[in-house]
Amino acid sequence: MQMDDSINVLGERLTPCSQDPVTGFFRDGCCNTCDSDQGSHTVCAVMTAEFLAYSKYVGNDLSTPMPQYGFAGLKPGDQWCLCAGRFMQAFDEGCAPKVYLASTHKRALEIVPMNALREQALDLQ
Repeated sequence: MQMDDSINVLGERLTPCSQDPVTGFFRDGCCNTCDSDQGSHTVCAVMTAEFLAYSKYVGNDLSTPMPQYGFAGLKPGDQWCLCAGRFMQAFDEGCAPKVYLASTHKRALEIVPMNALREQALDLQ
């Protein structure tokens, strides 16, 4: 798998999203991606109880531990490389998590408009 360039939505070098829990399609702590990343795990999101409940409701339970996969389950406050499509779905439903633009890969823009990311951004000046 050839990793895409590590560039964020601001056109700068992608910064890490989380090492605890370790996240990313490549489990490198960054929202790096490649053509094999069917879900586009590119949005660095900060989990909330509301979003975790929503994600579970729509069929992607991120909060329940799955030790067989080395997954402890996410809790509010955890940062995670979220699928761009799931972010957009939650945004449209009014329960999108906050995001870090510096840690969100530029390929997220193929699915999520920049204005939606900016609206949820924690790192805008």
